[in-house]
Amino acid sequence: MQSGIKTSTNIKIPLSFILFGLAAFVFAQWILFVESGELVSGQFRIPAVWMSAHLLILGFCVMIPMGAMYQLVPVAFLTPVWNQTFGFIQFFVTASGIAVFSLLLGFRTNIAVYGGALAVIGVLMFIFQMIKTLQKQKTKNVMSRFVCAALLCFLLTITAGFLLAWNLSYGGILKHDSILYSHITFGTAGWFTNLIFGFSYKLVPMFSLSHGFSMKWAKPSFLTYTAGLTVTIIAYWANRFPNLLTAGFLLLFLDFLFFVLDMKEILDKRMKKQLDEPFVFSLTAIANGFMIHILAALFVIFGYNSYEAWSWLIYLYITTWILFSILGYLYKIVPFLWWTHKYSDKIGKEKVPTLKDMMNIRLGVILYWLFIVSTVGIIISVSLQSGIMLMIFQGLFSLTSVIYVVSIIHVLIK
Repeated sequence: MQSGIKTSTNIKIPLSFILFGLAAFVFAQWILFVESGELVSGQFRIPAVWMSAHLLILGFCVMIPMGAMYQLVPVAFLTPVWNQTFGFIQFFVTASGIAVFSLLLGFRTNIAVYGGALAVIGVLMFIFQMIKTLQKQKTKNVMSRFVCAALLCFLLTITAGFLLAWNLSYGGILKHDSILYSHITFGTAGWFTNLIFGFSYKLVPMFSLSHGFSMKWAKPSFLTYTAGLTVTIIAYWANRFPNLLTAGFLLLFLDFLFFVLDMKEILDKRMKKQLDEPFVFSLTAIANGFMIHILAALFVIFGYNSYEAWSWLIYLYITTWILFSILGYLYKIVPFLWWTHKYSDKIGKEKVPTLKDMMNIRLGVILYWLFIVSTVGIIISVSLQSGIMLMIFQGLFSLTSVIYVVSIIHVLIK
């Protein structure tokens, strides 16, 4: 991507999503810090943790990609956003829905369905916006497949989530656990992973200056992941066929392997030998996701059904694969977004800062190491059942989150 490229997207749209997401990120970590005493004993199904989880996943891990897509889709697919006014309306509806839903999960679980309904409307508006935008794309590519699959999984995620919220408020829906597992799988492996896969095929070559790669594993990756998701979801509902779950998780692992092979080829053919540290953090997240897929497959193969172990594996998947990917890419995307908006028209007319001047890379490296250390510390604390250790490391994660957000906002005042 050339630094002088501008899209027709009003910068206020992606920035609105990003700033809301950053605020939700900080609040989610603060809640986990306050509730660390419950977490050390493996208590995940409590209102405070539900509130934190949905602030993190919906407020940060959903709103940030939404904002990024308003900026990246026009650039990657060479088509303008369908309706920018609709984008502003969608932001306010979605942000309001997520905030109300998360708060109700924490304090008034019995009426959380009403906040959930508003969040669902916002998500449906986003999916409609993206579908109308992608329809304008003249030539479909591998990114199109992954992004469309991600949007479909997103729709299924919020549908399952709404059913869960309805059950909390009114009850009456059977197979609650099957819906819950489907909700988690569609959200993490379907929406987030497909989206990261799709945009990695654009961002990894861009940030590494790679050329001449084949992407020969992209189609097999997409097909096996679609098959893996389908088989896994069926397995949640068809208890008579336990081997289906093993097959589903093996297919998901195989897909991630194909994706890793493509990323390796892209990096092997890079022109930029010294990669930027934030980008390296995102690449590390790929390795994390791959290892967690291996662990998940082994858990299923050997019939390891510990609720606590699976809960922490999901935590690691969300934190070290999804969250770390977003944190790494965001440290590159925000400076580019703001620099392009503010300075691209001034090149050759006056002195302007470089992209590297926009962000404190040294601070970023420190922050990423603190995220890694605090995550490892959290896992060790839980293993040792040490409430004090967990409070210290979750506190470190929370403090690092605040500094990270401040460093991102600092870019916007340059």
